Amino acid sequence: MMRLDKLLSKSGGLSRKEAAAAVRSGRVLVNGVRAKKADCKIDEEEDGVVLDGRPLVYRKFTYIMLHKPIGYVSSTDDPGGPTVLELLPAPLSKGLFPCGRLDKNTTGLLILTDDGEFCHRLLTPRNHVPKDYLFSCARPVTEEDKKALESGVDIGGYVTRPCVLTLRSPTEGIITVTEGKYHQIKLMFQSRCNKILSLHRLSFGGVSLDESLTPGAYRLLTDGEREKLCALPHGALALEATPDGLSGERDGQDRDTRTR
Repeated sequence: MMRLDKLLSKSGGLSRKEAAAAVRSGRVLVNGVRAKKADCKIDEEEDGVVLDGRPLVYRKFTYIMLHKPIGYVSSTDDPGGPTVLELLPAPLSKGLFPCGRLDKNTTGLLILTDDGEFCHRLLTPRNHVPKDYLFSCARPVTEEDKKALESGVDIGGYVTRPCVLTLRSPTEGIITVTEGKYHQIKLMFQSRCNKILSLHRLSFGGVSLDESLTPGAYRLLTDGEREKLCALPHGALALEATPDGLSGERDGQDRDTRTR
């Protein structure tokens, strides 16, 4: 048994205040009857809960897509600044943690969850989960730079795996990588005497950031998005640069290291 407002938070993405307001306005049905109290107890496995005409399915775990803004730390608790969990209402953020990390000044797609096994599978280095980043840099990227970055460069005793770099202009483009060492992309460009000015994650494991989400906004992952991430094969995501672009998929940060 659980409180109705907890289910509305976990499966409907509402804060406790929003859940109470939804119940008061008659937007919530329990077994076909309008709910009267947000704190009433329900059987999450048996009772049918409908919010705004949409059936809610109880899930043991929560999966959130967040558009991380600049200035937030990808952590559950950090003295260095506000954390990404502060962007979510308290009832929803309880028990969540970032699936990987984005540097404080990197923006874009960040997945939050309370499913440790799911997170481990996406972050373990051997799975080479792909991530796409939009970047801008200080100096034009030459053809020689592009070939070197795509083949792998030394970032301080470690040679990076092959990646794919697609230029939109001499100083802007998309880079797709399948690993995530500490500040990897910044160090890759530094190895070519260049400097990353901005970095924005566009996708993670084939799931793209919802363009309707403004910085700081979030939503639950759809069933399709979650299933796509769960279906990623163990250790089978290879990345190759081909004449047509990218073959395979890519990653941006492994385990608890920071890619930007």
